[in-house]
Parts: sequence; structure tokens; C-alpha cells
Amino acid sequence: MTTSRTAGTRGSGDSRLNAARRLRELEEATDGRVADVLVVGLGATGAGVALDAASRGLSVVAVDAHDIAFGTSRWSSKLAHGGLRYLASLQLGIAHESAVERGILMQHTAPHLTHPTPWLIPLTRSTSHTAAFLDLAAFAAGDVLRRAARTPSALLPPPRRVSRAAALAIAPGLRRDGLRGAVLGWDCRLEDDARLVVAVARTAAAHGARVLTRTRVLSAARDRAEIRDELTGDTATIRAKVVVNATGVWAGDLTPDVHLRPSRGTHLVVRSSSLGAANAVVNAAIPGTTGRFVFTLPQSDGLTYIGLTDEAVEGHPDDVPAPGDHDIDFLLDTINTVLERPLERSDVVGMYAGLRPLIDAEGASADLSRRHAVLTSPDGVVTIVGGKLTTYRRMAQDVVDHVVQQQGLHAGRCVTAGLPLIGAADRAALGRVHAPPRLVRRYGTEAPTVAADVTPAMLEPIASTVPTTPAELRFAVTHEGALDVDDLLDRRTRIGLVPADRALALTAAHDALAH
Repeated sequence: MTTSRTAGTRGSGDSRLNAARRLRELEEATDGRVADVLVVGLGATGAGVALDAASRGLSVVAVDAHDIAFGTSRWSSKLAHGGLRYLASLQLGIAHESAVERGILMQHTAPHLTHPTPWLIPLTRSTSHTAAFLDLAAFAAGDVLRRAARTPSALLPPPRRVSRAAALAIAPGLRRDGLRGAVLGWDCRLEDDARLVVAVARTAAAHGARVLTRTRVLSAARDRAEIRDELTGDTATIRAKVVVNATGVWAGDLTPDVHLRPSRGTHLVVRSSSLGAANAVVNAAIPGTTGRFVFTLPQSDGLTYIGLTDEAVEGHPDDVPAPGDHDIDFLLDTINTVLERPLERSDVVGMYAGLRPLIDAEGASADLSRRHAVLTSPDGVVTIVGGKLTTYRRMAQDVVDHVVQQQGLHAGRCVTAGLPLIGAADRAALGRVHAPPRLVRRYGTEAPTVAADVTPAMLEPIASTVPTTPAELRFAVTHEGALDVDDLLDRRTRIGLVPADRALALTAAHDALAH
């Protein structure tokens, strides 16, 4: 049996994930040694648990049947919410927690992957003065959360009302007829949710965690799990002092006594040019509701996502959920109420849906709490359920606190609130990184490594609509654990969100895997 490393040590080990390391560490994990913690699931929460435990000095194995960020974590709105929505339903604790975790992401753990983003609520002829006042008051309440979380106004400025001309300057695609101005607030956009999870997993690996994709857990109990290598079909046992179930909406598959009520959130994907290339989140009120919106979500790569639906999911959740046909009409009809040029179905170049792991309770799914809970099943498996992407770090901390106390493990205190992820640096330092700006946005201080030892052609976009470079695909294979084309195009990059772009990138993906 191995012993834990010194509690609280900072990771200075190798963060590279690749096929050779996976094979070596899978053999080590199944050779009879006992890990302190076995984490099942490599979404944001599972990767976060692996990092928290490993950075406290515990020995960790983290597995996923598919890939890093395969499930819900890659299907989000790509936002680190500050908790404003939860204030409206008086979920004050969750609202404050969201604001605190957003600040940690922006200032400490992932400045390179987080971007302050303006949020606009257009004020039209049909917007009453009361509604305008309430919108501004809501943003002001969110700003109180921002100050309580000690996030500086230099990152997220206070809200204000802006003129018609200012609104159109920020979002040129707004409908001009009847536009009186807008309420302007600020929140945080992620460069890419899947990239955040990869960074968490690699940082865990740098602290000694064994991160194993394509490793399916067939059954689990208090101190072991039976697994199958999905690449070879071989089965084996991983032994651990405690097993943590972090499989999200699929938690009940591993621990049947856990009951969730998943809901589906659908997003459409359009070219940003069809919206006037706005660099702001534009909100359109959902008719018949109060404080609920459909919104545009501009990305750095020339795409904009439009979301969000909230539909209850019946039956067993699919590995890759599909948007409903009626979701498309709902999202288009709602967002078109604020656009000068209405979007048509032909403007939709892609779509995706994600599942929220909501804790089972009475009421409509849109009203269920986003709180998280740590549960221990009769067989001793510890499950983390609920929550959301923004608060993954806090969820992980709560799980590790629980298992350390429950099992009497020798571990240091939680350090993840001040622990930079791979590639992270303060914003001033990121501005001095000598590499193409796009690479700095996605890789931070690792951008020069991505661009090193490649031909000039490998730093050119794959296609006119695909800004990803072959150098990024190569780096995903050598450093980020990508094992096949789907890993490359659907998770390490998001090219696969647009089927036409995916087709253009297939040759480059195969070339990266061949070398």
C-alpha cells in the first residue's frame, strides 16, 4: 500500500496527459496498491475533487468511462455566473457562493480562461418604466454580490443605464425601432468550459493524481471499484480508502439510492456576423415570465450561442442529449424580439443540449435549487450531486472535507482557492506572454509551448471558419490526453459544435493523431 505524499504540497510534477501516461498509470492503479481516493467522473466536479485531494497530499485515482469533460461540463452556457439569478428566488447562500467562486476563477485560478463580459437588457417601446427600474435594481443587487465577494470593479464594473446610441455601439444587431436605451451589467464568460475542466484535470495530474480516461466503473463499493479498460476490454480492480461518485446526472447508475431530476438546457449556434458581431450578452425577456430571458452568448471564435431552455428529462439520461425540435423555435422566436434582422433556421449552424443534475424535489425544474449535497450510500460510496459549473471548486472542497473526516485521512487544508490552474497568471503577466493572442486566451502561459517547434503552417487556421490551428491539435495529443478524433474536435477544441466546420477539420485531426 502506498502512503500519501506530504500534505499541502504544491504541484511541480508533470502535467502532461497522453496515451503513454494513461497506460502506465492504469497499470499502477490496478496493481493492488490502495489509493486514498478514487474519483469516478472527470467533469468539472470530479476533476475538481481530484485536484483538491491531490493538492492536500492524498493519493488519487480519477477515472471516466469516456473522456475529460465528456458530459454536462462541456454543454454549459460557458459562463461563470455571479449568482444574480439565485437572488431573485431568495437563494442567498447559493448567490453569494456563486459570486465568491466567480471571483476566485477570475482573479486566482483561471484568469486566462475568464473574460469580463457586458450584459445588455434592451429597453424598448414596450418596456415599462417599472420593468426598467427592476432590471437595473437586479443588476445593482448583483453588484452588491460582486463587492461582497471582493471582486474589483476594474474587472466587473458597476451596472448603469445607457443611451440608445451606446446600446447600439455595444450590440449593433439590436432592433432600432422603439429602442430607448438599455440596462448594462457585467458578468464573467469562460473562454471554453471544456478547456477549464482539462486545465483542472492536468493540474491534478501535476499534483500526482492518476487521471484515466476510457476507464469505465462497472461496480463500486466502499473500498474498491471494478473497472473495464474501454480501449482493450480488459477488466481489473482499483482499490481505495474511499470512492467518490462525481458522475453528475448519471450518479444513480453507480449508487441507485441517489435520485435526481435532470433538466435539459438547449443552445443554438450561429455565426456572430449574423448578429452584427456584438461583443455583449443580449437578453430577450421570455413572454409571460418575470426575470427569465433568452440570451446571446458571443464567443471568441466567431460563433455565438443562443440559450437557454429548461425542460424536464424523463427516463434515463442519454450520454449525449439531443435538443428538441421545439427548442429551436422557442429560442429563435424569443431572441428575435430584440434583433433588427430576425434569425431564421438557416442561420443555425449547430446546436447542443446539456443536462443539469438537479436534486429531486417538488416543483418545476426551472425553480429547483442549484444547491449541492454530499451523500454517503449504505455501501460507503460518497456521492456529490447538484451544483453547477461555477461552483465546482467549492463542491470539491466540501467532498474532500467530508471524506477526510469520515475516513480519518491525513491531509492538509484546502488550498485550491489560491491555486492557479495550468496556464494561469495574472492579467498583466498574460499580456506579456509572447505568443499569438488566440493561444494566450486558450492556453495562458503555456501558449509559447503550443507554438514551439512547429512549422509556420501549423500556426495557420485550419479553415476560414475554423480558427483552430494544427499546433493546438498536436498539443492536445501530447499534453492534454486526447486519444481520438472526437476528443480533439468535440472537447479539446469545440470545432464539432458546427458539423460543417468539423468536416473541414477531420484531416488535420487525423494528422495530429498520426504524429
